Amino acid sequence: MVHIGYTLMSEQTPPRQLVDYAVTAEQLGFDFAVISDHYFPWIEEMGHSPYAWSVLGAVAHATQRIPLMTYVTCPIMRYHPAVVAQKAATMGALSGGRFTLGLGAGENLNEHVIGEGWPPADTRHEMFREAIEIIKELFGGDYVTYHGEYFNVDSAKLYDRPDEQVPIGIAASGGRSAAIAAELGDLLVVNEPMPEVVQQFNAAGGTGKPVYGQLPIAYDTDAEAAKERAHRLWRWSGVGGWKVMAELPGPVNFAAAASTVRPEDVAESVPCGDDVDAVVQAVRKFADAGYTHVALVQIGADQQQPFFDWAKGSLLPALREI
Repeated sequence: MVHIGYTLMSEQTPPRQLVDYAVTAEQLGFDFAVISDHYFPWIEEMGHSPYAWSVLGAVAHATQRIPLMTYVTCPIMRYHPAVVAQKAATMGALSGGRFTLGLGAGENLNEHVIGEGWPPADTRHEMFREAIEIIKELFGGDYVTYHGEYFNVDSAKLYDRPDEQVPIGIAASGGRSAAIAAELGDLLVVNEPMPEVVQQFNAAGGTGKPVYGQLPIAYDTDAEAAKERAHRLWRWSGVGGWKVMAELPGPVNFAAAASTVRPEDVAESVPCGDDVDAVVQAVRKFADAGYTHVALVQIGADQQQPFFDWAKGSLLPALREI
């Protein structure tokens, strides 16, 4: 069975609406909810980017059942890993154990704001490993002193933690990050259906651990309107893969990189319209690749309620059969 989640897409939605959407997702029976943790939206048309951790606290208070997860937080620049550990432990306690800490090595888009430059990929992976080690040690509840190549922690301790340790999900896009996820994570995060990364994760010791993916869709009864909206708000996703996306510094750069992306290009990976079978087939690709969880992203804040109505009446019942 594939667990179907809902994405609180903070780059396109004001914070109060995100809380309302989380409540609705819980009421409709979505299995979990994830939230992106950005300083910037990818492109200006998206128009929002509230602080994810404030939203998460409000969502934890407003909901009762639905598991919550960062998708994903970068603990190597904008946030020190000791601070991430405290935030995550607090969320675990606030939510009654419903929180999972999703971590990734980050994007220049969000991390350059502190003015420290953007390290090369090899350095980021080394920093990422140190950060995860610090977070895991602090989750243990004892005092932690850590002196690494990139991070130092001086006698830190978390005083508020959930009864069960917060699970850690680690985002990966290749063999090196998949190995880190298998060794240090409780679950794997890979946005697209990438069976080779899942296989690398399993080969490195991740067999049996959950695998999370994410599927953007553009629901609309007018398929052409859905395609136009998907292109307008999601064209940044076609700029050349993660190795390119991680390096671009701002929304204007994403817009420039996506200038040749056509609506039909976006529609190749984003189901557009109200065809339930198209979404089912897209989710099935994840299932066939070994994914256990798929979070849906409805593109367009103004179409969330119609999407929810469709999900309740048609989409979720069909996805439950996968």
